[in-house]
Amino acid sequence: MNQNAFLELLEKQKFPAPVVVVREHSLFLDHHAHQYEVMALVIEGQIDINIGGAKKICLAGDTFHLLPNQIHTESTGTKGVKYLASRKVTNLEEGVVVQELET
Repeated sequence: MNQNAFLELLEKQKFPAPVVVVREHSLFLDHHAHQYEVMALVIEGQIDINIGGAKKICLAGDTFHLLPNQIHTESTGTKGVKYLASRKVTNLEEGVVVQELET
């Protein structure tokens, strides 16, 4: 998928504008979850997402989608990864704001 198609998909599904995420090479993030839904498009490199034993290898042009509180692991390839990520927060108690910054 190209960036224009990805941005159109985000808008159609009411996701906010994406941010650029850059991860170093050979990084492993053990089992974790996010309190928000994630849609992402890989721009460069490789990221492997493992959900319940099902591993998805994502290269440039590939997308991945994580549901809120979906437990997963992440690992990057030998060149790291750069991707666009949009995070949609849903089902929060009124007045509560959750923000997670990724570097």
